[in-house]
Amino acid sequence: MDTTWLEDFVAANREGSFSRAAEERAISQPAFSRRIRCLEEWVGAALFDRSARTVQLTPAGERLKPFAEEILRQLETGRKDALSATQATSEKLFFAATHSLSLTFFPPWLGTLEREEPLMSTIQLTADSMQGCERLMIDGQAQFLLCHHHRAASSLLSADRFKSVMLGEDVLVPVAAPTLAGDPLSKGPFLAYAESSGMGRILRAAWEEKGQAPLAEAVFTSHMATVLVMMARDGRGVAWSPLSLVQEDLQSGRLVKLGEASDEVRIEIHLFRPRVRQLRAAERFWERALERAAQAPRN
Repeated sequence: MDTTWLEDFVAANREGSFSRAAEERAISQPAFSRRIRCLEEWVGAALFDRSARTVQLTPAGERLKPFAEEILRQLETGRKDALSATQATSEKLFFAATHSLSLTFFPPWLGTLEREEPLMSTIQLTADSMQGCERLMIDGQAQFLLCHHHRAASSLLSADRFKSVMLGEDVLVPVAAPTLAGDPLSKGPFLAYAESSGMGRILRAAWEEKGQAPLAEAVFTSHMATVLVMMARDGRGVAWSPLSLVQEDLQSGRLVKLGEASDEVRIEIHLFRPRVRQLRAAERFWERALERAAQAPRN
């Protein structure tokens, strides 16, 4: 069995299309399809339902999916571990973080850890949408994920394969330019999060949990909270933003809160990691993160 087949299988499931997956994998679609067939022959069952409009997994494919992802992650971790044994330079720590937290939370949090004890590793941070960050974690390209979290929101990081620690708290608040301050919150216009956004998932889950109806159609969407805040500053509409991102705007009067306290959504800031063993530097960092989290005050 060739591990390339597993990489193709994961790509096809992620993209929902053999043609898009083949393009991502930089091979022709016929060659990609042949490799998928080879994997199905090795398994002894069809893995994709090709009769559907989009490529979908069969029950056999659903059973194989978590094993394939974990095998590829373990191989990537083993490769990095073996490589680190030959390097005299400090080990790297690979982080993924959602855009807003990469700007507001990550720098001071990391600075606090470094002041307590200097890190003996170099840091590589990738800022992306929640969906992109989850992909980096599942593919083994990141050791840690910093993101907002809500108990009711769905996640691709299943609890049997990933664990997390709460580092802090935040709150999603509806904000707008002062010119919209007199209008009721329900009037809009609304600036919404795209499907790939973790904030969008959290808001939808929180509203569903409260039995609140969805908002009217948005006039603008983005997966980045920072972009929605910029549009709100420009008077384009109402955006739900992490309070940590708009505190200075609220203090200066560039933005104002709308609605009532019941319209706000309390959220947490979590650091995720795989449950399986990581490189030595990553395990040392996790222990320090746990110690720091235990010392942090809670509201």
